[in-house]
Amino acid sequence: MTFRICHELESIAAGEWNNLAGTDNPFLRHEFLAALERHGAVAPAKGWLPHHLLLYDAKGLAAAAPCYLKSHSWGEFVFDWSWAEAYERLGLAYYPKLIAAVPFSPVTGPRVLVRPDVDRTHAITTLAEQARQLCDDAGYSSMHWLFPTHEQADILCARGYGIRLGCQYHWTDTGFGDMAGFLGSLSAKKRKNVRQERAAVATAGVGFRWIHGGDITASEWRTFVRFYSNTFREYGNIPPLSLALFEDLGRRLGDRVLLILAERAGKPLAAALFLRSDDTLYGRYWGCAETLPGLHFETCYYQGIEYCLRHGLKRFEPGAQGEHKIARGFLPTLTRSAHWISQPRLRVAVNEFLRREAAAVHEHMQALAERSPYRRQDG
Repeated sequence: MTFRICHELESIAAGEWNNLAGTDNPFLRHEFLAALERHGAVAPAKGWLPHHLLLYDAKGLAAAAPCYLKSHSWGEFVFDWSWAEAYERLGLAYYPKLIAAVPFSPVTGPRVLVRPDVDRTHAITTLAEQARQLCDDAGYSSMHWLFPTHEQADILCARGYGIRLGCQYHWTDTGFGDMAGFLGSLSAKKRKNVRQERAAVATAGVGFRWIHGGDITASEWRTFVRFYSNTFREYGNIPPLSLALFEDLGRRLGDRVLLILAERAGKPLAAALFLRSDDTLYGRYWGCAETLPGLHFETCYYQGIEYCLRHGLKRFEPGAQGEHKIARGFLPTLTRSAHWISQPRLRVAVNEFLRREAAAVHEHMQALAERSPYRRQDG
């Protein structure tokens, strides 16, 4: 196989990229990743230099890892600021660093995409070693694989990468059938609380529309982006994605994009944007014009669960963080990332930190498991 680096995804044919296994995940499709580059969300001026790792064989593109050379650690959701400070204390530069990730999206998925007829383990191992060699040759501080699948994390671990554990909250359809079945699976107290939250929104006269990407109008996109931008600015952040990018994704990804629009008396009140694969719904961004009791939970969680139940999706990943999601049916789920620190002394220190942190994460998740909202099997 031949190893190459690609700095512009549109130089690769969309069909060739999307032929790789794993691109059912909408965040890994050519349409999504290329749009981030096309509309300047990831660009050298913003600290993101596309640095995609590719393997070619006689048939063409055999494997690929969406990868970026970074000059900061924003937009990653795996926090390594203390590692950067440790580099600085030694008089070394932590940036630039390499990451294999989906920008701005803490979504688990394959980080090495492999053509179906290619040996998957061999391809992952090859790119893992090429990435480390690239760090050595170019003087990059580190290589980070963010939110890989458990299988790929295990392969990376076997190649010497340190594994970092994290926790998100995911909903899984265990055979609920419909919303009534889901609510019936909750304990009496949690079921009452969910019903009260939903009733508060309905009593306020709020209704909802589900709109797929190709059907979202220009006006609806403008409304969503206004709400989305307000949410970022409320927290002192600059929204990284533009109206033109969202409209592009709606056109190119079609039914893989879902906008849930909350309205009262025909006027938009809140909106949440989701992406979906064949079996999973991914919650991404939200915003509102007015704060109402339960509105966030209904728009971002309960409407998403209803959508999954009606469309046969088995999983719902509503985004990073938030223990409050447990009471609403989302259970703690392990996430992983894999890290290679080039400086030997710091690599030992980071790996020891990861070992101790992993024990704490497991202990925390055991405690969270006791807070499950679902009725026990014994009734």
